[in-house]
Amino acid sequence: MVSGTEATGWAQELFGAALAAKAPVQCLAELRRVSDLLKDGTLSAALTDAQLPAADKLKLLSGRAGELEPEVAKLVATLFDKGRLAEIDNIALEYQRLLDAHHGVEGAEVAEVTTAMALDEEAKLSLGKRLTEIMERPVVIKTSVDPAVIGGIIVRIGDKLIDGSIRSRLQTLSKELAI
Repeated sequence: MVSGTEATGWAQELFGAALAAKAPVQCLAELRRVSDLLKDGTLSAALTDAQLPAADKLKLLSGRAGELEPEVAKLVATLFDKGRLAEIDNIALEYQRLLDAHHGVEGAEVAEVTTAMALDEEAKLSLGKRLTEIMERPVVIKTSVDPAVIGGIIVRIGDKLIDGSIRSRLQTLSKELAI
């Protein structure tokens, strides 16, 4: 795992470049898109193959993610070179915090959201808005996919857990029927 300082450094460097290019939100969306694509085991294996040159990896990723902002492409190439592409989630989270601070939204809560299938950007945005309303403070979404959830959603914010998964409901029903 990349150290917090290293992830912060990469996020700060990207954020500065993104501000200069007037594309800070676009860069965040691309970081998240790359992160989501890395959840595909086949693509992830190809991108972490040490024998495949970084330029070829970037072409492969761009073929799936579409054209990346030059700033994001530069970061991804650096991560390829260092063998740290898997740490893009941490960098995206730090970048989100920088973007929030830039917009005057500090102290955001991190919501760890687990679903059976990956959420698209629109769903993440909608969920983030709803959780922000519930928590009465800004919430940043960090997603993960777990097919065992079956359906629904599990949200953990700090010590709070919201389990709206079908798996949980089936377990509860199973206990009730066993009595």
